[in-house]
Amino acid sequence: MADPRGPAPAARGNIAIVGAGPAGLAAAEVLSEAGVAVTVLDRMPSPARKLLMAGRGGLNLTHTEPFETFLSRYGAARARLEPAIRAFPPEALRAWCEALGQPTYAGTSGRVFPTAMKAAPLLRAWLARLAARGVTLLNRHAWTGWSADGALCFDRPGGTPIHLAPDAALLALGGASWPRLGSDAAWVPLLAARGVALAPFVPANCGVLIPWTAHLRDRFAGSPLKRIALTFNGRTVRGEAVITAGGLEGGVVYALSAAIRDRVAAEGSATVTLDLRPDMPVEEVVRRLATARRGQSLSNHLRRNLSLPPAAIALLHEGEGPPEAAVKALPLRVTGVSGLDRAISSAGGLRWEELDDDFALRRLPTLFVAGEMLDWEAPTGGHLLTACIATGRAAGQGMLRRLGAAGAP
Repeated sequence: MADPRGPAPAARGNIAIVGAGPAGLAAAEVLSEAGVAVTVLDRMPSPARKLLMAGRGGLNLTHTEPFETFLSRYGAARARLEPAIRAFPPEALRAWCEALGQPTYAGTSGRVFPTAMKAAPLLRAWLARLAARGVTLLNRHAWTGWSADGALCFDRPGGTPIHLAPDAALLALGGASWPRLGSDAAWVPLLAARGVALAPFVPANCGVLIPWTAHLRDRFAGSPLKRIALTFNGRTVRGEAVITAGGLEGGVVYALSAAIRDRVAAEGSATVTLDLRPDMPVEEVVRRLATARRGQSLSNHLRRNLSLPPAAIALLHEGEGPPEAAVKALPLRVTGVSGLDRAISSAGGLRWEELDDDFALRRLPTLFVAGEMLDWEAPTGGHLLTACIATGRAAGQGMLRRLGAAGAP
């Protein structure tokens, strides 16, 4: 697709971007628009594998909630992320998609998706724009560190390693979740060896581990739980979940997983409370269950009077005491969280104090960092992708300032 804004001006500078995910591609867009020669290198066979995987669920791009609420989702990292997100807020991201020929819509929850409900068309249009601006994309190039003279070293399958000495470089290698899609954190020892401070990676937006009985695990793993509410530490989230062999996954779990993860780490376990009929007041539940059973089993009584599915009824038998008493408040003991290989995202990474305001490393001022490599986390709902693209763009603009490119912000 030709860029409607026309060809970029003559190149000024030479940049290497390591990582072809949303953050790296966003930086490449900013730089190439300013006429900088950009080479993007990625160890995977094709770019943005994690973005494409996220697109299987519709590709939640961003969110329409009030902007201050949106910013609050980034917790302790808000102050460092806010300038980048203010420079490229949710409405700017939607306009950017529109300019790529990919209109968006907001669902009833406020989550924003491309109308096509897929990531592939958006990615194709994005890559076409970058190619039209002269961006070079090299797949199957794995960054392995630095040579003795300070060049960036890359391994290629079946080929000799290559060394690059750009004017500046950006690392956008992702965090540590979904490692099979490219974010394997292999860069951690490389930066640690240079004295860069890093926070350990831990799962974020992840499932929780619950010691089910063999009956529940064998009969109901994979069963959905719809229209439920989960409560932890005074916060209640409505939505859906899925019973797994090891516990629970799904939207309501992910929304609370950071707080649950931290409590388990501190105390060894945590107790969450499940409401299987959040749309029904407790008084109505009591009234319906007070009716005579007339020879019905308890399971049939719960099914007929509360419309509970078999999986929900089985869950009620996991607790202590009368199952019917737990419909509105079933305590579940969480003993851990799912690992990084199953987590949607990760917390931890490069500590913010290692970066200046341009997203450059203080110890290595020609090396910039963006995306999930940085120490932040956010819930699902479009916050993750928005921040990745926003930090990539902010790092690209920081690189332009370092290069002294005309028109740099």
